[in-house]
Amino acid sequence: MFPVLKAASYILAHTPEMVLNNGTTQTTEKIVNPESEYLKKVSSSLRSFDEVVSYPPNQCYIGNITPDELKEMGMPWVGKAVEGASTLGKKGEIYPEDVFIAMIKAADAFGLVILEKEFTEAVRPKLEGYKINEKMKNLPAGVELAKIEEEIEKRGAEALLFEGKIVGCVERAHDIDVNLNAHVIFENLVVKASGAMAMERLFTLNNIDPKDVDYVIECSEEACGDMNQRGGGNFAKSIAEMTDCMNATGSDTRGFCAAPAHTLIQAAALVKAGVYKNVVIAAGGATAKLGMNGKNHVEKGLPILEDAVAGFAALISENDGVNPIIRTDIVGGHTVGTGSSPQNVTGALTTSVLDKAGLSIKDIDRYSVEMQNPDITVPAGAGDVPTANYKMIAALGVMRKDLERSEINDFVANHGMVGWAPTQGHIPSGVPYLGFAIDDITSGKINRAMIVGKGSLFLGRMTNLFDGVSVVIEKNPGLQEEEGSISKEEIRSMVAEAMRDFAASLNQ
Repeated sequence: MFPVLKAASYILAHTPEMVLNNGTTQTTEKIVNPESEYLKKVSSSLRSFDEVVSYPPNQCYIGNITPDELKEMGMPWVGKAVEGASTLGKKGEIYPEDVFIAMIKAADAFGLVILEKEFTEAVRPKLEGYKINEKMKNLPAGVELAKIEEEIEKRGAEALLFEGKIVGCVERAHDIDVNLNAHVIFENLVVKASGAMAMERLFTLNNIDPKDVDYVIECSEEACGDMNQRGGGNFAKSIAEMTDCMNATGSDTRGFCAAPAHTLIQAAALVKAGVYKNVVIAAGGATAKLGMNGKNHVEKGLPILEDAVAGFAALISENDGVNPIIRTDIVGGHTVGTGSSPQNVTGALTTSVLDKAGLSIKDIDRYSVEMQNPDITVPAGAGDVPTANYKMIAALGVMRKDLERSEINDFVANHGMVGWAPTQGHIPSGVPYLGFAIDDITSGKINRAMIVGKGSLFLGRMTNLFDGVSVVIEKNPGLQEEEGSISKEEIRSMVAEAMRDFAASLNQ
């Protein structure tokens, strides 16, 4: 039987100070053009926490409004607010920066994060308001600010700021290893903390016992290691430890933006094969991409919209007869020989696999592609990414005679969705819809969805190839006997017959 997609969760951590001090667009600008007009305006272009919480795409990301409801609000969404918006969503949560800094400390297993004592005591009671494990709430006493400033000035520690003030730092883990310098350790702790927060929400919101998890696959775009193994890992095991998955092991999968779709397929395959019963896929966020398109936004009078670290998690389990099944036999992929044209890439991920399954493009009720928020990408000149993907799928459908040219717009409207995910590379890649897919399919709203992830491998300067995989999720037909297997009724009949034969032999 096919495995099921059982639950999904999503988190955002509003991090305006990290936008200013850790996003590569801003840090690079400080080096190459320290007197730029952009740097003069960027601080005043940051949104408040309340604005981030009420921003419609963010409420969609944590499950409080659906993609259809977001679409009805009309673009652009900048300046609009969801009435009654909450930090707690049906699928996740939005956290303020001070709480997230506390989570970075909670993720610190080697005593490399130092927090200032007044900040520590101010944030400690806030943690009590969250339903998180004691490990994530346990903050040691802070230190004097002078100690932190000394670490930053004399030993190259990475500063942690909140509301414009230094409240802590991340120390380097090695004197000369660049892979363990303070900045890299900081980035890695952000991944671990945000990934763990997403997994914690997965367990809490869905009444899942962490001890039932057998395996964790982490699929962010960062990679931790040291000078002897730069990307050795293992974020997955560290996140499992932080979230009390005492019976789990795990590993990391890297595939740039496509990694979440890869891990979804890998998790499904492990469960399908009977290797593990419950596999969690998870990813933390990337501080490097905070404010990535900030220059374009500020130039157009917009606020910095890439102001939150994101994370997600999903649980793939043995078939329960209820939740959507993951069709491990309907999987697409961008192969080495696919080529790099948009038509070839999209065809390899959608129409080619549908042909093998005997399906038309209309048989997929919802396509979840790169669900990037167009509020972010359109002002940056990248266009409406989801819509562009849907139009390409529709064009291939016309070529295949699955639909008429006049039906393209209707196809996009009926089988596509507006984008709502933050542009953190891997985060938008198909998986933002997983939580909604569970609801839409189990409620009977749709029968079948395709999750599509694409990646840009050329960024690593090892190949010019693109990457991508896709998989179909569909309505669970209910528990059925495996083909060729003996049913329970047949077993009972055979046992009864054997008992009759045995009784008869006793009477002879």
